[in-house]
Amino acid sequence: MEVTLTVNGERHTLDVDVRATLLDVLRERLDLTGAKKGCDHGQCGACTILLDGKRANACLALAVAHQDAAIVTIEGLADGDELHPLQAAFIEHDAFQCGYCTPGQICSAAGMLSEHEAGWPSAVTADLAADGTELTDDEIRERMSGNICRCGAYMNIVPAISEAAR
Repeated sequence: MEVTLTVNGERHTLDVDVRATLLDVLRERLDLTGAKKGCDHGQCGACTILLDGKRANACLALAVAHQDAAIVTIEGLADGDELHPLQAAFIEHDAFQCGYCTPGQICSAAGMLSEHEAGWPSAVTADLAADGTELTDDEIRERMSGNICRCGAYMNIVPAISEAAR
């Protein structure tokens, strides 16, 4: 089936199998290998991308279901040679070890910061009626809970996201 996707600002019209996931299309057809295939069940977050501005597990999204969607991968977050603030913060805080989950962590954090800015509460938000919630370490941990780091780099991931949020 033919599908047109806008990935990192560039339109791509592709013939894809109706069963192809966005993850497989990104990696195998567009050579964008930042999003990783970890569990292939939507449980680890290594494949997290931004789909129309919201976080999504690319391993669970069928490409044909996202005609004309705006997709941003880790490769599209930077502005030319200038890193996205989250990318820079992850480097500054050494917020990765093996790096396998890092693209998904960063894309998820970008989406999470947009959700927070829009006033979306989390499971640990103290006052749901408040106009804005402080982005505490507990808020960051809860909001990022869909992204797993096998190496355990959370001690540096949370401060990196906190710095970028400021």
